[in-house]
Amino acid sequence: MSEALAPRQQWHWPELGLWNLYFLVKFVLLWMGMLDFNALLNLLLAAGVLLPLPGVWLPRLRQLIAVPLGVALFYKDTWYPPIRRLFEQKEVLAFTPEYVADLLSRFVNWDVVGVVFALVVAFLFIAPWLRLTLLNVALLLWVYLAGTLPAFNVAPISVAAAGGESGGGQVAGSNAIDAWLDQFYREQAGKMTRFPARSDKGEPFDLLVLNVCSLAWDDLEDAGMRDNALFRQMSIVFDNFNSATSYSGPAAIRMLRASCGQPRHNDLYEPANEQCMLFDNLAKLGYSPELMLNHNGPITRKYMTFLAGQHLPDRWMNSDDFPAALKAYDGASIARDLDVLQAWWEHRLKEPKPAISLFYNTITLHDGNRITNPDGSTRRASFQERAKTFLGDLERFIDLLQKSGRRVTLVLVPEHGAAVHGDRMQISGMREIPSRSITHVPVGIKLINMGEEEGQAPLHVTTPASYLAVSELIARLYAQQGGPLDLPALIHDLPTTAAVSENSDSAVVEFQGLPYVRLKGQSQWMPYPK
Repeated sequence: MSEALAPRQQWHWPELGLWNLYFLVKFVLLWMGMLDFNALLNLLLAAGVLLPLPGVWLPRLRQLIAVPLGVALFYKDTWYPPIRRLFEQKEVLAFTPEYVADLLSRFVNWDVVGVVFALVVAFLFIAPWLRLTLLNVALLLWVYLAGTLPAFNVAPISVAAAGGESGGGQVAGSNAIDAWLDQFYREQAGKMTRFPARSDKGEPFDLLVLNVCSLAWDDLEDAGMRDNALFRQMSIVFDNFNSATSYSGPAAIRMLRASCGQPRHNDLYEPANEQCMLFDNLAKLGYSPELMLNHNGPITRKYMTFLAGQHLPDRWMNSDDFPAALKAYDGASIARDLDVLQAWWEHRLKEPKPAISLFYNTITLHDGNRITNPDGSTRRASFQERAKTFLGDLERFIDLLQKSGRRVTLVLVPEHGAAVHGDRMQISGMREIPSRSITHVPVGIKLINMGEEEGQAPLHVTTPASYLAVSELIARLYAQQGGPLDLPALIHDLPTTAAVSENSDSAVVEFQGLPYVRLKGQSQWMPYPK
């Protein structure tokens, strides 16, 4: 009788063992709001670990399989985008070792490290006295039921949900958001700047569009530079401008197509209506377009592929002809903005053309840039240090323009922010998701030698705006040629654009005053985690 029962006694329910610590860490981080917990997948992982298996080798094999699955599930339970996105970015292969080490260090959250250390100590102390397996299974069931059955929804963990394709966050009004977004794009498709007819009245002015990589209000706030001298001397400042993307190429296309309402992300790669092309509209008014960049390397080549077909000429001068002020994350040289802009201005003063429209792109503030030392070595530079130099360079350039006596309109339009401090969904420097902190950028317009009052405080555009408002303002400014400058008329009733931002794999919208995010492959919107 005992021999017949022996094989059956090998089947017993094991304890979770060290997996108890794994789940306890997750529960504490979930309570702290640090995780987007997928309760169903965690329940399945716990069930797989607890399933009785005969013999010695099957339980060991299970652990070999469970450990990588547990690591992958832990990453999935974070707010970070799918890790596949990292390998889809070809420029990752060009990262310098210094930049790779810097990025890896940003994944370390010392607050979390401290919490985990405390939990490990507590676990070692209480494990001999309590059946933690029963506690963890009960918590897993509670969190799962709280996200699926209203009757159980008494958990204080606001982000806990059943998980699945929605990413685990609370989903609110996805159909309503979709309907609102469709209406938004229908309205945007009918908007367009009507430029005035070409006129010889008054003295022409040059238009300089400075397309700046990695500068948002949030970055300036983080660096303690939100109230800076450059923006205090602007003529007009947009307080609520949305760049609509967190990547440079799409941002450049949106700027160059600013004369029409905001298109969907995928439509950026289709031929645009000629009336949408800002620089084409300027060319009809007598402007000669020019292009200049302060960089030349892998970043530049990728950037230029986005500019192909956008009706811009080849860049006037190679930035490699200037001293290298910075090294990009791929090791390419970056010239100082003042050097490039000053050289371009000297070139422009020798041109007989009546009016120039310059599109200038700078990556001085791009994440991972390192300052070049006199001996050719490099050192790490904070965003604050580089931003201070950059803003100072623009102040000196404006002073140079003013002393020339020429009429110039300088338009500063950042492409996106630098994500200096990151958030729950993205580490510092990551811009996979166009969050509001990344797309809310400082746009300023400086009128130089155009009859403006010296020392006048800037006028502020406080309504939600995007590129169409800049195009409309430029058209109005041209129409005022030959008459007195009327700043209030320039900004009166400018086109408004709601905060809708897209990348190829994600979208963020502000709906009824709250930000919502949707990632690729998901059908539902979820509140953007604060």
